[in-house]
Amino acid sequence: MLLVLWLLCALSAAGQSTATDGLTARLDSLMAYGLPTGSSAAVYAYDLTADTAIYAYHADELGRPASTMKLLTAITVLSLADADAPFRTEVWQHGTVGDGTLEGDLYVVGGFDPELDETAIDSLVCTLARQPYRRVHGRLLGDVSLKDSLPYGAGWLWDDAPAAYQPQLSPLMLCKGAITLTATPNATAGRPATLSVSPASTYYSIDNRTRSRTPAAGQYSVDRDWLTGGNTFIVTGNVDRRTQSRYSVASSADMFMHILYERLAAAGLTIDTPTTAADGPAYAYAEHRCDSTDRLVWCYETPARVVMEEMLKESDNLNAEAMLCRIGAQTTGRRHIAAEDGLQAIRALIDSLGLRADDYRMADGCGLSHYDYLSPRLLVAFLRYAYADEGIRRRLMPALPEAGVDGSLKYRMGRPSPGFRRVRAKTGTYTGVCCLAGYLTTDDGRTVAFAIMNQGVLSARQARRLQDRVCCLLIRPTYTLPAGR
Repeated sequence: MLLVLWLLCALSAAGQSTATDGLTARLDSLMAYGLPTGSSAAVYAYDLTADTAIYAYHADELGRPASTMKLLTAITVLSLADADAPFRTEVWQHGTVGDGTLEGDLYVVGGFDPELDETAIDSLVCTLARQPYRRVHGRLLGDVSLKDSLPYGAGWLWDDAPAAYQPQLSPLMLCKGAITLTATPNATAGRPATLSVSPASTYYSIDNRTRSRTPAAGQYSVDRDWLTGGNTFIVTGNVDRRTQSRYSVASSADMFMHILYERLAAAGLTIDTPTTAADGPAYAYAEHRCDSTDRLVWCYETPARVVMEEMLKESDNLNAEAMLCRIGAQTTGRRHIAAEDGLQAIRALIDSLGLRADDYRMADGCGLSHYDYLSPRLLVAFLRYAYADEGIRRRLMPALPEAGVDGSLKYRMGRPSPGFRRVRAKTGTYTGVCCLAGYLTTDDGRTVAFAIMNQGVLSARQARRLQDRVCCLLIRPTYTLPAGR
């Protein structure tokens, strides 16, 4: 009986070895002949069920991770004891109230909530409008002391402004520090299009140079005077249909405070701070230090789960930087945080996994930085760690894009691909770089952690095609690859 069992195990091991050899050969062939022209790739795949590596191709080669960097940020956050604490924005009343007047100041304390929107600020205005005063004999103060004053991450491209994917960072942000601009063509050709902006405010202005249904006016385009830090949006070109797009503003904290002041004034709350351009802005900044006369009058919370899902499914850079700030605050216990504080915690986790943080380079939490350099083996090490911890796995898995279903994988590996609903992974793309890292489930029910990093790719479409093929072969080694690169 023991001999029979031994033979069965030996045959099973031999079958697995043969299958692995076949998979390796097919993947090697794909790497040799399927790469986009002039590009390189690095791949690592680890069978979590069998606890063994099943494929490696330049697995330790360093490359720019793009938004797969968000996996390191997310997993580090989820490893912390306070991972589920909500992001909080607070308003404190400082001073005394009498005869319908607050003799003191109103502090708005930023908690780097990247999801705070117009609904939240309207709630704040309604709350203050119900207070037993209609006048503030003092100042409207923004507390942005949670983070240093650097508006961008290290290595971010200065000429990406005013792209909404690269907002200016601040603990106080409204609508992700961006506006939504809608252009609607006029009924009469040649007339300027109708332009509307949300959220509405005098903080920014629109220079409308468009023409409706006039191809000779050129392609529709929106720019901002970003070289001088201005907030005039120059809109040019032909508008032949309703178009809606988003653009970042200069100084997102000022945008928040300016719009808050405007809406408080509209609600009938008078603040004695000077309001004319000659006198300066209608608000200021100061760190709130609570004393016996202070009272919390408003608090807005966004669940960490919401921030995490937006960060991973939609690859939101602002949410990732908010998470990096949170890592720094929770691991240091300090109030004043720089990106380096969060990055140091990520490096500590790398060292704890048996790798050397000094062998890699990290400059931000979202992957926009061109200073980030990781390897597939490092990404998979984080994925292995996360999967082994039930608490992290339970929160991470639902936040990852699902192939053919949602997020940045909604239109990849859909039916009838073997990858449909079997791949949960983070994408990462900018010019020259295209990456994919996450988990997949094989035909026989095994879970595999993988990372694919393509570098020097001018066609992201070709790189994504290669990555999808790798995933399909890992899921089903007998899968027949579609013809073509």
